[in-house]
Amino acid sequence: MEKTHSPRKKLKHRLPKKIIGCSEWVCLPMLHIPAMKAKVDTGARTSALHALDPEPFRKAGETWIRFGVIPDTARPHARRLCSAPIADRRMVTNSGGHREHRYFIHTLIELGGETWEAEVSLTDRATMKFDLLIGRTALRGHFLVDPGRSYLAGRPREKTGWRPAPLHLSHTHKEKRH
Repeated sequence: MEKTHSPRKKLKHRLPKKIIGCSEWVCLPMLHIPAMKAKVDTGARTSALHALDPEPFRKAGETWIRFGVIPDTARPHARRLCSAPIADRRMVTNSGGHREHRYFIHTLIELGGETWEAEVSLTDRATMKFDLLIGRTALRGHFLVDPGRSYLAGRPREKTGWRPAPLHLSHTHKEKRH
């Protein structure tokens, strides 16, 4: 008697996920940030960006937020002025266990040759080593993380014809860094 095979579910062909480190260079093209260092943190659910002087405003009937970003912590007086539509405002428990209201935006993240949209909260990360934290919700389905290595994906390449937003120099703004 010949053995019959039961039908199997078709498995989707998936390429193996790229491995990234616990620190990586990323690009935030919608915010005109060509390159900045980020902490990759699978222990954090949400992603967070250090936002200087966040200020909501109205544009074309929508509520937006404008804020400053310092892409290069070696140049703390150089900041980029960014703006984006506000996606949400909600309570978040920070790494110190304190609850705070945060604005959330949707923006593109480029890392390791991939680009995807992620939700990012805007907060004060002045006491943190990295101005950008990429949490597990943003990473899901894109990468595997090797916590013992850093900068495996390399630095983002600047695209031809793409220019970052103007740089704003602030001589009075001081950043705390550890």
